[in-house]
Amino acid sequence: MRLDPYGPRPDPTAAEGPDPYGNPDPDWLRIDWRAHLANASVGETSVNYAELRPPPEAQHPLALVFVHGLGGCWQNWLEQLPHFAHRHRVIALDLPGFGCSPEPPWKISISGYGLLLRDFCDAVEVSDCAVIGNSMGGFVAAEAVINEPERFEKLALVSAAGISSARLRRERTEAVAGMLAAGAPYLFNLQHRLFRRPRARAAAFRNLYRHPGQLRAELLWEFFQGGMRGDAFAEALGSLAGYDILDRLEEVEAPTLIVWGRNDNVVPPRDALEYGQLLRNSSTVIFDDTGHLPMAERPLRFNRVLETFVES
Repeated sequence: MRLDPYGPRPDPTAAEGPDPYGNPDPDWLRIDWRAHLANASVGETSVNYAELRPPPEAQHPLALVFVHGLGGCWQNWLEQLPHFAHRHRVIALDLPGFGCSPEPPWKISISGYGLLLRDFCDAVEVSDCAVIGNSMGGFVAAEAVINEPERFEKLALVSAAGISSARLRRERTEAVAGMLAAGAPYLFNLQHRLFRRPRARAAAFRNLYRHPGQLRAELLWEFFQGGMRGDAFAEALGSLAGYDILDRLEEVEAPTLIVWGRNDNVVPPRDALEYGQLLRNSSTVIFDDTGHLPMAERPLRFNRVLETFVES
């Protein structure tokens, strides 16, 4: 029997409602996103972001700020922005070096991104907010909340880095990152040609999604084409290795939601349990038959869980 390198995996959490995989008729396809994109000057760099706002009479006082992961972009939250914009001001940014945000003049690091997130909120005039981060974005969000607890009311970690990555050797990770970055143009051209083929898409995304063939091609394309512009991929990947926030997680008083895919093959699902042990004011939800991107794979359930959390 072949051992699961990411096991033992935690038991799944009961769905308590409809839990389809994917979304056959998403609202985001009916939005002209060009009208909702802007740039903010944040220190020495510029940050691209998407923003939606509800009618003034419906607005909830808590804004939601979404942070993508390594190789990601603001489009990673396409399934969330229209849903939550009915009551909340919602913002999803491209971290510097990813998506349409230029690479910053400073060396990329988790601590640097944490400070950037704080300054970005100042630049777009966000005060009370919940910050929601996926993968590396969860690591960045946790760092920001630790350093600025009065700024962020709530924290949501979605398949977040920060536990296993604290134990990685930086030198080896940076070497692997360099090789990945060197091959990125070739991989992009190859996958661009194959993207229209369903079986090729499934093979390309099988480590990120549990069932990529069941997701709309338009969604996969938005994730793919935005993330592949990540000039800072190697530097950001190297910054994950050995940066340790574990001892400081006990300082976090903000209510925290931890959401994980039980079949995540990028960040070990057992990390969800360790986050839950270290964050004393937290709750953990494990999505069954789900990979590294539960917000895209099971958006109906994810939005329901996140909505209950932010409005409680």
